[in-house]
Amino acid sequence: MFTGIITDIGEVQALEQRGDLRARIGTGYDMDSVDLGASIACDGVCLTVVAKGEGWFDVDVSAETVSKTNLGGWAMGRKLNLERALKVGDELGGHIVSGHVDGLAEIVAMQEEGDSTRITLRAPEALARYIAPKGSVALNGTSLTVNEVEGCDFGINVIPHTQEMTTWGRARVGDRINLEIDTLARYVARLRDFG
Repeated sequence: MFTGIITDIGEVQALEQRGDLRARIGTGYDMDSVDLGASIACDGVCLTVVAKGEGWFDVDVSAETVSKTNLGGWAMGRKLNLERALKVGDELGGHIVSGHVDGLAEIVAMQEEGDSTRITLRAPEALARYIAPKGSVALNGTSLTVNEVEGCDFGINVIPHTQEMTTWGRARVGDRINLEIDTLARYVARLRDFG
């Protein structure tokens, strides 16, 4: 489990297609404190550390994960939002995030609004019903509050701190963004369907 509070910006250092995709991620994390088998959310995707060294870790990405996320578009030098798994007793500053991406949203508009950037995204139709005004979503692993929803489109604001501490300062119209809907919304909808 994660919180959607990004703690490092990593960088794709190597990609190798084996049976699965092997990626090497550069990081500022103290890798002595990260066990093999630990989970690290990379742009919101929960991945397992399979090898590590000073300033880097490797992950294996299955074809299923590549097909459901933006990881298929990773290239050398790409910056990634990173978050280590939540530990008992850690502050829950965002919302409960599983690292299991539900689908891809696309940035369809961006507008400067004061010091912040208002971003409009388009969710897949099957996921749009789970997104509610003032609810939470995880976008590329970042816990963000939904401002408004109209059909499949929804808006968020990204404040300067978030732009600086995550990859959101590099976002552009047309970007495909890993979307994880709020777990609570998923269960409420499921209960309603059987209610």
